[in-house]
This record gives sequence, C-alpha cells and structure tokens, in this order.
Amino acid sequence: MNGTSFQSDIRFWLRQGNTVNHLLIWNIVIFIGINLLYLISPNTAFAWTFDQLTLHSLPGTFIRKPWGLITYMFTHVEIFHVFFNMLNLYWFGNLFRGFLGNKRVLPLYLMGGITGAALYMLSYNLLFPGMPSTMIGASASVMCMLVACATLMPNYEIGLLFFGNVKLKWLALALIVLGVISIPRGNLGGIIAHMGGALFGFVYIRALQSGTDLCKPLIWLFDAETRRENKRVQARSKPKKSPLKVVKKPDDNNQLRLDQLLDKINEKGYNSLSAEEKAWLDKVSKEN
Repeated sequence: MNGTSFQSDIRFWLRQGNTVNHLLIWNIVIFIGINLLYLISPNTAFAWTFDQLTLHSLPGTFIRKPWGLITYMFTHVEIFHVFFNMLNLYWFGNLFRGFLGNKRVLPLYLMGGITGAALYMLSYNLLFPGMPSTMIGASASVMCMLVACATLMPNYEIGLLFFGNVKLKWLALALIVLGVISIPRGNLGGIIAHMGGALFGFVYIRALQSGTDLCKPLIWLFDAETRRENKRVQARSKPKKSPLKVVKKPDDNNQLRLDQLLDKINEKGYNSLSAEEKAWLDKVSKEN
C-alpha cells in the first residue's frame, strides 16, 4: 500500500463519524509519539512528557497538573497494554455505539475513566499509600464500556478464541472476579481503577433504563445536534406573547379584564374576541 492510499484510508476512517475510531487514533498517536520521545531523549523529553500526561494521586501534584485526570486515559507506553486496550475498545465500543448511539461513546469513555481515576486516588490516599502514585492507560474506560454492554444486553454472545460463544454477562463477571482475586499479586492501582470503570458502566445503564442519562451534560457539550434540538424544544415551550404592549398599569378592574383577554388571545387567538372586546383592547392600548 503506498503512502497516498494509506492517508486516504485514514481520512475515510475518520470521516465515518464513528467516535470509537477517533478514540483509537488518539490513543495510538499518543502511544507512538511518547515512545519516539523515549528513543530520542528518555531522560528529558520523554520523562517530562510522561509526567504531564500521567495521573498523579498525590494531592499537591494533582492540583498542579489536574489535566492528568483526562490525559492519563489516552496514554500508554507498553505495546501489549495499548494493543489489548484498543482491541477491547474496538469490540465493545462499537457494540455500545450500535445499541445506544455514537453521541454517548465519548462521554461514557471519559466518565468511566474519571470514575476509575477517582477510586484510584481515594484508595491511594486513604487505604493503600504504598501503591504507585501515578497511573496511565485506558483500561478503566474500556472496562466501563464492556460492563455497560453486559448490563444492557447480558445474553448477547460473542465468539472467543478457545472458548467459543460466551455471553457478555459471564465475560464481564469473569474479568471482575479475576481482577479481585489478583489484587494481592497484581497491579493494585490498575485493578482498582478497572473496578471503578466497571462500576460506572453498570450504574450508567441502570440509571439510563430508569430514565436518567448520567452523561447528558457531556452529550450536550460534545454534540452540536443535541444543543440545537434543546434550543428547538425550549423555543416550542415558550408561551406566546401578546401583540399588545401595556406600559401604563390600569386600575384593578381593568387589569383583571385585560389579563383575561390576553389569556384568551394566547389560547384561542385574537379573532376569538368579540367586537366589543376588540374595541376595549384598542382603547386601553391607545390610552397607554
């Protein structure tokens, strides 16, 4: 494949309007960029960039670099880490997108990552101060996607090598159980973040099924069509204003009659007034 066709394929891939594709590209670009920096300047450029992108659990450092709450979930250094995260993001991100729409993909990815980060930071500062104080990777966000899919369609089957068809609910449960039992020997911070992402994925779908979309603020922020639709709904819900503008306040009896007639106009239109009512309104408007 020549360079021109490769660039065309990438542009076509991005123009499909699939947010999962955009997330994959950003994660891969950052992975390649940070590893190039490691080859060129491991002790200066790489170290500084990594420190800017990672999530810091120490309160003093986090306050100085709060953007790590977002950037950490797009950052990978190890090849197998990014490979398996992106593979699962492709599978479960597109599955989630197919059932609940493209506009919810990025908000759920971010909220899953933020929830995982919050649980990780709380655990570090309150329960396990001995674990690493920094974290990177999209695992919490991907776990959120997986559990959201399993909660939404628990009996949906996917094919796994060596295992055959497996229902999503059993796959999600198996990964959670493996994470819990590996805590004493594994990456404690990463596993805690996974559980945070999984928890948000479950809560999100349950809330959505009850009529509450926890990602609604982010959907409004990222999706222009949603903002336009909200404006149209607000415009339709505004009460119609009367064409009459009354500046001078009449006496109480006149005010009561005026209010009644204006209500009648709003409900049935100006033509619903009698000739006497129209004449009275005309007189009041001229006096004011």
